[in-house]
Amino acid sequence: MNIEELWQRAITKTEIYRARIRYLYTFDQTELPYVYLTESTVNPGDVVVRQGRITAEKPMVILPGGLPQFEGFEINDVAAFLFLRGVSFPSMKYSNQTQKLDVVSGPLSKVVLKYKRDLERKEDVSTGLVVSPEDCWQFSVMIYAAALAAKSIPQDIQNILKRMGIQNN
Repeated sequence: MNIEELWQRAITKTEIYRARIRYLYTFDQTELPYVYLTESTVNPGDVVVRQGRITAEKPMVILPGGLPQFEGFEINDVAAFLFLRGVSFPSMKYSNQTQKLDVVSGPLSKVVLKYKRDLERKEDVSTGLVVSPEDCWQFSVMIYAAALAAKSIPQDIQNILKRMGIQNN
């Protein structure tokens, strides 16, 4: 499967079951821990569990625009690929680190439920829970980070105006 097909597959098949509650920080880097689940293509009936963390560096809201940087996603020239397709990511540096990779037995739906319950029990409001096909996991966690960044834009604008001394009511 080529990169274009992986991107389209990620767009249509990525499901965010649980997202970080708080906005991304306007003037500092934000850690975005995630649990990514997918049905194993190697061992049917098993689920691949990838736990990682995306670090979204301090946003560059004003300048330079349209220049996101991606590290640790295992896809070459992803920024160029997205730019050529008119996909716009907020201008930040996104660094992905996989911290743990595991395989568990059972149907995906039960594993999703187990992780949702675990996160709720721990009152973890920072960790996202993302599901998609295994071959497009990199794009799926990018989509997760972009959704959080987009959600944060109105708050970022208010914070910037407040820092500039401009009241926004």
